Amino acid sequence: MLIAEQGALDATDPRLNGKKLTIGIVQARFNTDITNALAEACRTELLALGVAETNITLVQVPGALEVPVALQSLADNLKYDALIALGCIIRGETYHFELVANESGAGVSRVGLDYKVPIANAILTVENIAQAVARQTDKGRDAARAAVEMANLLESIA
Repeated sequence: MLIAEQGALDATDPRLNGKKLTIGIVQARFNTDITNALAEACRTELLALGVAETNITLVQVPGALEVPVALQSLADNLKYDALIALGCIIRGETYHFELVANESGAGVSRVGLDYKVPIANAILTVENIAQAVARQTDKGRDAARAAVEMANLLESIA
């Protein structure tokens, strides 16, 4: 049995088949233009991978620090095969950037480990708006693909 393989997967790979999956997305509203673009790219890719529109739940929270508690609430439902965290943290002039980036990342990881649910973390941590714009579409798509692949992987291991 093949457990790991290097390189990107082709969209026809069965590990990217989302037809039977239910996905929850938590989107931070802070830096809305960026997070809306992340969410749209993510949703579009999930649909392209076969996830039914009715099997995608999107909830919004104020900012990246609120993402983990919303993920935890979704995980409590036990109906999601995978979750996705979307947000954008842009470095400012204070230590606040590091605090938000570190704490939101740790919270996302903790929820995934505590609930044994895969979470694709696409909370961007960037130096400026130009970096965020350059990443918003690819990272949204990447999160969808990672969520579907990991949901299928965990199902195959179980």
